[in-house]
Amino acid sequence: MIMKLFSNSSRSRERFLEAILQSAIEYAIISTDLDGLVTTWNEGARRILGWDEAEMVGRPAAVIFTEEDRQAGILHREMTAALTEGHGNDERWHVRKDGSLFWASGQMMALTTDDGEVEGFVKILRDQTEQRENEERQRVLMHELSHRMKNTLTVVQAITSQSFRNASSIEDAEQAISARINAYAKAHEILLQRNWLGATMAAIVEATAINLGLETSERFKASGPAVELGPQAALCFSLVLHELVTNANKYGALSGETGTVEIDWSVRGQAGDKRLNFRWREVGGPAVEAPSKKGFGCRLINSSLSAFGEVTVDYAPTGFVLTLDASLQKLQFKTYSDAEE
Repeated sequence: MIMKLFSNSSRSRERFLEAILQSAIEYAIISTDLDGLVTTWNEGARRILGWDEAEMVGRPAAVIFTEEDRQAGILHREMTAALTEGHGNDERWHVRKDGSLFWASGQMMALTTDDGEVEGFVKILRDQTEQRENEERQRVLMHELSHRMKNTLTVVQAITSQSFRNASSIEDAEQAISARINAYAKAHEILLQRNWLGATMAAIVEATAINLGLETSERFKASGPAVELGPQAALCFSLVLHELVTNANKYGALSGETGTVEIDWSVRGQAGDKRLNFRWREVGGPAVEAPSKKGFGCRLINSSLSAFGEVTVDYAPTGFVLTLDASLQKLQFKTYSDAEE
């Protein structure tokens, strides 16, 4: 019936095709002459690209390409491919009327007369910016996950190796490994709650206290302003604090009945750069002596906190003291770095 109607009225056929052309609003459908000048411009092209049909008819279709692609003659390449291969594929950035860019996917095909003569081209494209951005986000997330897995395995391997190296027995090594990995896992939990954007210094200190049963102890004191740490810094502080508390329980201020641990931090401005001053101080414990050899804790401090700033360790007889002077910007860096130890 439709074809019979069209055979009786070419005008009806034209209106039908025009209706299809204008209703395809998710697609920019553009026809050009052999010189690449626009001859038709559908509603989808107006919505996607921003120009009205009256603005574009008679203008070069190359205006929708970036300057680099115009210089490279991309439109001519598409026309050549349409003639020689039947279609010219188009996967690239395009330009809207307002100058903004969008990623488009489409094709160009030749338009022929009833006699088979080429009289122009039709270009059909679709805005795929959102899909491309989703794919890019997915790629970044997978890359980030790969970094985290690799760095986590590296940390676990280091914890295991160092724990066995410094343990007096298999049982001691097992306990040390379990405690250290648990501390690392707690830090991961905090980061996951914040979509891996970081954690506050107070949250890391509190998690350390809870993990070792010191959250209500008057012998474990912490104070300081709200300070945000990036993922790598948060993980490093978690491991270092766990190690410091463990050592304080075994040999330092928390090994007796009266000693205390005082943790404080502050932020100061210096030559346009905000810096964090962090201090761990043990008071009232047994007399301190510098270790004869570097254990896991010493290596951990040197390989992690020192990456952010200047670390000072003082084995004063009155109590062990650790200080860190670091750039706040470096501590708050959001990217999960390959440099994590």
